[in-house]
Amino acid sequence: MKKRILSGLSLAAGLAVLTVACVQTPTTNQTANTNAAAPTTAAAAVPAELRPALDSINSNDIMAHTKELSSDQYEGRGPGTPGEELTVKYLTAQYQRLGLKPGNPDGTYVQKVPLVGFTGATRASFTANGKTIDLKFPTDYVAVSRRFVPESKVENSDVVFVGYGVVAPEYGWDDYKGVDVRGKTIVMLINDPAVPDAADASKLDERMFKGNAMTYYGRWTYKYEIARDRGAAAAIIVHETGPAGYPYEVVSGSWSRENFDVQTPNKNMDRAAVEGWITLDRAKELMTASGQDFDALKKAAVTKDFKPVTLNAKANIEVKNTIREINSSNVVAKLEGSDATLKNEYVIYSAHWDHLGRDPKLPGDQIFNGALDNASGTGAMLEIAEAFTKMTPAPKRSIIFLSVTAEEKGLLGAKHYAENPLYPANKTLANINIDGVNQWGRTKDITMVGDDNSTLIDLLREAAGTQGRTVKPDPEPEKGFYYRSDHFEFAKVGVPALYTDSGVDYVGKDVAYSKQKRDEYTDRDYHKVSDEIKPDWELSGAVEDAQLLTLIGYRVAHGDKYPEWKAGSEFKTKRDETMRGVATP
Repeated sequence: MKKRILSGLSLAAGLAVLTVACVQTPTTNQTANTNAAAPTTAAAAVPAELRPALDSINSNDIMAHTKELSSDQYEGRGPGTPGEELTVKYLTAQYQRLGLKPGNPDGTYVQKVPLVGFTGATRASFTANGKTIDLKFPTDYVAVSRRFVPESKVENSDVVFVGYGVVAPEYGWDDYKGVDVRGKTIVMLINDPAVPDAADASKLDERMFKGNAMTYYGRWTYKYEIARDRGAAAAIIVHETGPAGYPYEVVSGSWSRENFDVQTPNKNMDRAAVEGWITLDRAKELMTASGQDFDALKKAAVTKDFKPVTLNAKANIEVKNTIREINSSNVVAKLEGSDATLKNEYVIYSAHWDHLGRDPKLPGDQIFNGALDNASGTGAMLEIAEAFTKMTPAPKRSIIFLSVTAEEKGLLGAKHYAENPLYPANKTLANINIDGVNQWGRTKDITMVGDDNSTLIDLLREAAGTQGRTVKPDPEPEKGFYYRSDHFEFAKVGVPALYTDSGVDYVGKDVAYSKQKRDEYTDRDYHKVSDEIKPDWELSGAVEDAQLLTLIGYRVAHGDKYPEWKAGSEFKTKRDETMRGVATP
């Protein structure tokens, strides 16, 4: 554990004065519309510069921001739509209201993110042993071409099953085994091998692929990246709800509409011509028609000695793209640090402002309001930003508030920032990311998303302890949440990144309550038009979590050492390379 200092106090003294825990259980008439911060039992012990800051975080304001951003007027906050214009205007106005400086060194609150929007019309079929399997879009499959050209075709392409499509030298794992898949259509399983739904996971060494926890090898973005590197013509992932972590409707709802990617000089011509998903039932039909058994193939794929299986099948897939170029926007604001030297070092808070926009093809409600995902997280970050403005003096290091675009399209706004940073990565101490809030009340714990992979987790434990709370591991590690939000793009360039989720031990609720509510949200609301503010929202837990993240950012901004990745983290090498030759502060 790395020692931190806090306004010149020792670590122990700092923890003592930062006690903000033991938030009282809400009364029966307390609702999401209450205008109070979560009360503290040790308010008198909070340092003067933090007391007004923490007290300023309240459920009324988080709710007000969430209501505004998730209202129908914003049309689901789709990039490149009038909803984006309204969102950027609102966020800029809020940052100006708080007295925050423009976060772009060019004097503006905006970092332009050049995107390409592409809407595909697609047809697809397989032929196997004389049988033609016509696929219906989007109920049987979805497919896009990320090549920025009007038309992409895969014609009479050999189909190869490549298991999980993973090449992981550190595990001695290679699902390709030297098989040339150039010009071919590869079919892959979702997630990585060591997941509960794997056909014979009991045979895997428990150290492989972090056990039940998804690694980046299980993320769908990786699978298309390896397909690109191997020269595949088309890359198709078999969807299964368990290992994917979401139902097929989440995929079809997103991929059957306009999609986006960052503009590139080569127009993405190095990507596979077609990237897509197929339902489990149609994948099984393909395997059966090819003389194979899906369950047997899946069972074989979970072992190291698996070899690619060339199916007795051909693929024909066509995608015709309607393309438009847009300049989307990250919105960024800065609270300048109070130390003359350390103000040139940075702590970045991030939250994505976008959601899925509007789908005019839908009957009835057409707007994906994205109240929880991520109007709520944006509202919480605005509250944290306001809290920092109430600290006197300001933190020693500068605090950056980054509202990123196109998270729902593949973390594109965060990716663009990470690859084109406004502030150097080797002067960025940490990223603290917020994607959704706890909408169901206070918890006795908070969830650590991902591994215990950096010293930020040590800070999380210490700060949670001041609230009388504990840090619990992710209850759903197989879903790979650490690779599914904007902090991941910071981690990839080496910046230590913290991402937390709601706790699971709700005050006054039984142990089944958390899973029940999580499952309800995933099944009913995630990436659906029904992601709207619900009558049962009660944001006292969101307030407490926002206070916690404020404390962590404050501690980092005053720390005597940079946060670090721990040994064994896949991001440590990149950070070490970035920091090599840079003096330790």
